[in-house]
Amino acid sequence: MAPAPVLSDRTRILGLHHVLPMAYRGEDMMPLQSERAARVATDASDAAALMDMAMILQSTGQADTARALLTEAVALQKDFCVVHGDGSGPRLLAFVTPGDFMANTPVDFLLNGSDAVLWLHYVDADTRDLATLPDHDVALVAVGEAPEHGPVLDRLKTLLPQLSRPVLNNAPQKIADLSRDGVSAMFADEPSILAPATHRIDRATLEAVSAGRTTLSACCAGLEFPIIVRPVGTHAGGGLERAEAPDALPAYLAGQTAAHFYVAPFIDYRGPDGLFSKQRIVVIDGRPYPGHLALSDHWIVHYLSAGMAEDAAKRAVEAAWMESFDTDFARRHADAFDALNRRIGLDYFGIDCAELPDGRLLVFEADIAMVVHDMDDARTFPYKKVAMRTLFDAFMDMVRAKAGTAQ
Repeated sequence: MAPAPVLSDRTRILGLHHVLPMAYRGEDMMPLQSERAARVATDASDAAALMDMAMILQSTGQADTARALLTEAVALQKDFCVVHGDGSGPRLLAFVTPGDFMANTPVDFLLNGSDAVLWLHYVDADTRDLATLPDHDVALVAVGEAPEHGPVLDRLKTLLPQLSRPVLNNAPQKIADLSRDGVSAMFADEPSILAPATHRIDRATLEAVSAGRTTLSACCAGLEFPIIVRPVGTHAGGGLERAEAPDALPAYLAGQTAAHFYVAPFIDYRGPDGLFSKQRIVVIDGRPYPGHLALSDHWIVHYLSAGMAEDAAKRAVEAAWMESFDTDFARRHADAFDALNRRIGLDYFGIDCAELPDGRLLVFEADIAMVVHDMDDARTFPYKKVAMRTLFDAFMDMVRAKAGTAQ
């Protein structure tokens, strides 16, 4: 058996919590990129430098080059280490797979402000065994749901029983079940939750609907226009559009190359103020924590494009929601969170959701890879620093508690 990896300059990387905030603040990344490039020029096998370069390029929108460097780094070695604080805390090993920042649980952000040591161990569908892992106290399955991750999660189902250390989210099939159609089916009969019926259909079927050769309801039982449609495997609103009628589909399809799509009914979730409000919440060890709330006059709500930084009134709504979350939102939706915990059944997961006038929770998506962070400016968003610190501390408490079961 080969020796387990040890902490060294050959394995230690900057980490997402270091790189992405620099890009978020608009800092010049070229000096850092140039330093890592010089390391690679001196030693082409410097996988840690390649990994840092991949993160830098990904954070500055150079996705294709970033993925090529990531692939090269992982081909050289499977283990990379991020040290938080003085590194005296628990050693957490996360099973991850190559991809962008939304491919895996953002563990690096969740450990921000701690003294934890994070090991990233890359796996794929061809991983033979887990015989040479870095020494750790607790592990975490961090591979998020995605069509291309199905074989990876299937492989982990076979490999994880080999481990003697405790594992968080030790249920790859439950992660795989968090597809958009899987989540809608999971909560179809839950009275406290509306997860709109979501259908996966192929391109030919959608083209037939657009051309009038068949009807939407004939392909997707009970579904009528208006609908929302998006390519399978996309996130952050990629390719997401609203179609009022079949004649809206030809132009949509002309701009998409995907072979499969998700279609679902359009739900008008505007509040009394006429704005759409979407909340991101993570559930840690059974308890929900607020991630962010965004308000927008458009039905596709993204925090970065919702104008939260420019609108003090919107920020006041978010601040009040965060500050009263435990006594108000979480209490009013206690039945929904109980159902989410029962049916999803993972130690850590997130949801994007909204409140409906009838009191139900409208769930758009559930996954383990939703990004929650503390990068927002403390002067503009002072309340978010407090909420994120509470969330990060809860994650660390769960890690310590799980690690303690092995002692």
